[in-house]
Amino acid sequence: MNRYLRNLPPLETLITFEAVGRHASFTHAASELFLTQSAVSKQMRQLETCIGVPVFERKPRGVALTRAGEELLMTVNVMLSTLYQSVTRIRNVHQTNAVSVLATHALAQFWLFPKLIEFNKAYPEIAVHVHAINEIDDASLNDFDLGILYGDGEWASLNSDFLLPEIVYPAAHPSYDVSGIETLEDLARANLVQIDTSAWRCLDWQQWFELLDHDYTPPDNAPVFNQLTLAFRAVQQGMGIGLAWTFMGDEAVAKGELRRVTDFQCVTRFGEFLVSVKHRALSPCAEVFRQWLLVSAKEQVGAFGDRVVPDKTPSLPS
Repeated sequence: MNRYLRNLPPLETLITFEAVGRHASFTHAASELFLTQSAVSKQMRQLETCIGVPVFERKPRGVALTRAGEELLMTVNVMLSTLYQSVTRIRNVHQTNAVSVLATHALAQFWLFPKLIEFNKAYPEIAVHVHAINEIDDASLNDFDLGILYGDGEWASLNSDFLLPEIVYPAAHPSYDVSGIETLEDLARANLVQIDTSAWRCLDWQQWFELLDHDYTPPDNAPVFNQLTLAFRAVQQGMGIGLAWTFMGDEAVAKGELRRVTDFQCVTRFGEFLVSVKHRALSPCAEVFRQWLLVSAKEQVGAFGDRVVPDKTPSLPS
């Protein structure tokens, strides 16, 4: 008999065990898995029989993991996560009519999503799956056909094509009072919506001022958000002046939903690049989407005119 069948519990019991361990409750796990409580209880008895040791202590209210149960839960979490990622990658990469794309939350929401609407009209037979996270590096692309990555375009393991320049300027809601703000000194004294970029690579106000050769330290009482999309939403609601990237701010400014504050802007030598791993050829559908997106981005970059000329060479945000 196969050693896995002989020695390992059935996969469904491990999935149920993970839910019970996470909730510390048969009832809550049953609700999540659309099972009856008796079915969950039966699966857990089967699991314990297979392993040969108890994994739960039954309490008057819920259950608690035994030491063996805690050890098993750690292993099961890693196993299920690895299996899920592998199945997702295989499904995304090998579906003949699908393309998987990785991007940051802000780029996916403000730039990529409108492009997908246009692409779907042109190629309704191709499904584009978008996964948005902010902590992206070259290793993240192994599970996706394409990605949009911020940087200088130089990654040893990736093919890369330039998409968008990084142009960042101050913006505010049209009703927000910006009278008297004309210089960098005026701007530094204003109510600036801050971005906490400690967990990912993105310009914040301190770096933005530094690129314009001006010292700035955020005040302790400034509003701070850890996501660019949240900070931008706060600016849209009139909370203060925020940083706007062209890919997310230009359309709102053109519609009168935002206004630029001063003419100052940072144009760095970095930007957004369309990337794919070198060791894997793109599927025909992924190549169609790649070419279409490059053409669409090139048209948009052309509309920036001389704004794409860098003012100076900054360091990448750390």
